[in-house]
Amino acid sequence: MNKVKVMNPNQLRSLVCTVLMGLTVSAFGQDLLAEQAPLDKQMARIDSVVLTRLIQAEKYEYPADDLYPEWSNEYAHKYTNVVMPDSLLIDLTGFCMPTENTKVNDIFGYRPRRRRMHYGLDIKVERGDTIRAAFDGKVRYCSYQRRGYGHYVVIRHPNGLETLYGHLTSKLVEENEVVKAGDPIGLGGNTGRSTGPHLHFETRLLGKALDPALFFDFPNQDITGDTYFYKKPVKKVYDPSDPDTYYKVRSGDSLSRIAARKGTTVKNLCKLNGITTKTTLRPGQILRLY
Repeated sequence: MNKVKVMNPNQLRSLVCTVLMGLTVSAFGQDLLAEQAPLDKQMARIDSVVLTRLIQAEKYEYPADDLYPEWSNEYAHKYTNVVMPDSLLIDLTGFCMPTENTKVNDIFGYRPRRRRMHYGLDIKVERGDTIRAAFDGKVRYCSYQRRGYGHYVVIRHPNGLETLYGHLTSKLVEENEVVKAGDPIGLGGNTGRSTGPHLHFETRLLGKALDPALFFDFPNQDITGDTYFYKKPVKKVYDPSDPDTYYKVRSGDSLSRIAARKGTTVKNLCKLNGITTKTTLRPGQILRLY
């Protein structure tokens, strides 16, 4: 028969203290864990903010670095050795209209009277009007052309676009300066090859001029949408059976009028048809367009 061991009062008191101490330590550990949990979440949030700032800083150090082959302060636009993407989704959110003025004096496209392309929009402004950056970005080029843009600024943006602001009275930014959408970058004016105060505004992708009206609606002071899907044009192949590849000259037609109507240039028409700008067109004559 087993005997039950009876503790004396001192042994019982010691056992109770040990158990209580164990429970207290366990509860204290759980309290520490409970207090540590919010702290860990807070540190995680701080780490996330720091990481976001680092990503943003890198984003504006070389905007659209994955798209452009280089960052250079030596030219406004570069046309050679540039491969356009087949397609690109361009983010237009976070924009600012470059000017509050709504009147468009001249549109993008071929100018028959001057026999040359106009690569932007001309917006009526007054001398000294504030001109603002259209998107966040970094100033890539600032210069002056006496017979061209006058004082002008080129900004590259993370969405892939570069914007140009021409005929400024003065520039308010410097090359390699990071700007935010809406930051003042210049004052409106009439410098360079200009017949009156206006903002010459261009939007380009890898140096290729795109119609700013595809992105900006100046009369309504808004963008055309949150995004714009750029798709590389398919080069037309000459096909005599395709009415879009040739044109039958009508009475009163001129090379400049045909070029403007068909979206081409006089130079291209002359080259394709073996003629010059002095060639007399005959009604019924067939001209190759592409």
